[in-house]
Amino acid sequence: MKIIPAKTPGFVKTLFPNFVWNVNTTKKELYLTFDDGPTPDITEWVLQMLKMYNAKATFFCIGKNIESNPVVFQKILMDQHSVGNHTYDHLKGWQCKTKMYVGNTELTDSVIAFQVQNSKFANDHNLESLKLFRPPYGKFKTKQSKRLQQLGYRIILWDVLSYDWDKTVSEATCLKNVISAAKAGSIIVFHDSVKAARNLKYTLPKVLDHYSSQGYAFKAITKDSMNYVNK
Repeated sequence: MKIIPAKTPGFVKTLFPNFVWNVNTTKKELYLTFDDGPTPDITEWVLQMLKMYNAKATFFCIGKNIESNPVVFQKILMDQHSVGNHTYDHLKGWQCKTKMYVGNTELTDSVIAFQVQNSKFANDHNLESLKLFRPPYGKFKTKQSKRLQQLGYRIILWDVLSYDWDKTVSEATCLKNVISAAKAGSIIVFHDSVKAARNLKYTLPKVLDHYSSQGYAFKAITKDSMNYVNK
C-alpha cells in the first residue's frame, strides 16, 4: 500500500538538501534508476529495453546479488550504465546500528569495485559512479547518512516513484505514477526484481516510448550530472 506520494513533495526536498532528489536542467532529460538487482532475466530484459531506445540508466545494486549474478552485472557495465550501492543485504537502516549499516555498505562498495576493476567493459563512466548510494526503502538514520557522506558517498533519492514493487498497484496506475509526475531532470525509481516484474514489464516500455516520442533523452547519473543537482 502506498504511504508516500509518487511525486516527491518540494518541502521534503528542502528538509534534506544534502540528498540528491533530481537534476536541475531545462533540457529534455530523464534519469531512470533501477534498484535491487542484478536479477537474472529481469535485469537482462531491462538492458534490452534500454538499448532499444538508446537509453542510459543507473542501477543501484545489492552486493550479494552482484556476487550471485556477476555475468549480469558485467552486462550492465558493458552497456555503459552507471552503477550505485544499495547495501549488501538490502538493510533497513532504522533497524541497524550505524556501524553495521556503514560496514554493510562498504562491503558492497568492495564487491562493485572488484567487478569494475576486473571488467574489460569498465570505463571512467562506471568508475565515477562507485560512490552513488541509495538506502533501501529510502529509510536510514541521520547518523548513517552523515557518516556515509563523510566517506564520500552521494546519496541519491528520487523525484518520482513508480511503485512497481507494490502488488496492490495496477500496471495502469504504475504507468500513471510516472507519466503524471516526471518532468525534465526527474530521477525515477524502478526495480529490476522479481517482485516488481509485472508492473515493470508493462510500464517501462511505455515510459521509454512516451518520452522518446516527445524528444526526451534518458541519462545515467554521472559526475557531470552531479554538477547540477538540487539547484
